[in-house]
Amino acid sequence: MRTQVAIIGAGPSGLLLGQLLHKAGIDAVILERQTGDYVLGRIRAGVLEQVTIDLLDEAGVGQRMHQEGLVHGGFDMLFKGERHRIDMNKLTGGKNVMVYGQTEVTRDLMQARTAAGLTTIYEAANVAVHDFDSAKPRVTYEKDGQQHEITCDFIAGCDGFHGVCRASAPRNAIKEFEKVYPFGWLGVLSDTPPVHEELIYVNSPRGFALCSQRSETRSRYYLQVTLTDKVEQWSDQAFWDELKLRLDPEARAKLVTGPSIEKSIAPLRSFVTEPLRFGRMFLAGDAGHIVPPTGAKGLNLAATDVKYLSNAIIEFYQDKSEAGIDSYSERCLKRIWRAERFSWWFTSLMHNFPENGAIGQKLQEAELDYIIHSEAGARSVAENYVGLPLDFGQ
Repeated sequence: MRTQVAIIGAGPSGLLLGQLLHKAGIDAVILERQTGDYVLGRIRAGVLEQVTIDLLDEAGVGQRMHQEGLVHGGFDMLFKGERHRIDMNKLTGGKNVMVYGQTEVTRDLMQARTAAGLTTIYEAANVAVHDFDSAKPRVTYEKDGQQHEITCDFIAGCDGFHGVCRASAPRNAIKEFEKVYPFGWLGVLSDTPPVHEELIYVNSPRGFALCSQRSETRSRYYLQVTLTDKVEQWSDQAFWDELKLRLDPEARAKLVTGPSIEKSIAPLRSFVTEPLRFGRMFLAGDAGHIVPPTGAKGLNLAATDVKYLSNAIIEFYQDKSEAGIDSYSERCLKRIWRAERFSWWFTSLMHNFPENGAIGQKLQEAELDYIIHSEAGARSVAENYVGLPLDFGQ
């Protein structure tokens, strides 16, 4: 098989790249080792920055998002038992975020791809990338017991943290930066109305909590837990009881509990790969970087990677220019490191670090107190949370 771009990974970054390239008349084949149902079943992020909203509109898949997504102009920060609102809309000159689950973004992109009759190969086993340091890259895979090969001009590695693309980069040409946090997030999804119309970020001596949502009838809640905790240790009742202990009295009284429809523990890490280009192979999304979910940056960073990459590939074919390809890694990494900094800072501010002792909690509370009483402090949080402009500092 021959195509212009071979995309490894059918998550939102791979699907979005395929859609943007299709709109520009560029042929791409997507390979995915899992089934489509498995990809759709992954419970992930739910907060979209304005840049991501605009990008989904550009890709022609934003209609349902605008119908069903929940526009948020702010969020609450709870500490010392009291809530304080960060008015993002006011502090950023009218910018908002939208609550719309990653699962729904993936579904919209899948449906658009199917409707356009584009090729996605699911259950592709033993995917391998070859000759990406040449002008004729290849991808091989197995399907239904048969060996297949795709020749292409470019390979896009959208295959996640454990994918084959980053693992195939030459070790002497790659640097990896990582911080592993000493806790995880226990997440529960439930068909219950959200406790509040906007998100609540909680700093508590008992640990961090987050009250989030996917719709007006589906809620997503998180608790900071130790890395040794297991999902099996947490009954639904134990989860709700602990969440109540971390909330303020008003939220505690309004909390509607119910059976979980999904429950999992996710470790937290900050991770960046440099560079993101290896000849004719590019890394995008989780293949190149991971952020702790505190700042809601993971899906949004993946989307902006894809925006830079699609622009570069379109420029290559339409203008016969390699300028965008040559600058892809540098441009992405500038934005990635800014988001990594914010996610690390917000995680460090809101979570309990037992090794820091009582003084650590007091210092966090003092910084939170400064943020809510300083317009400059609140604006810094707001402008990072809604997402910096694509051309920021370029």
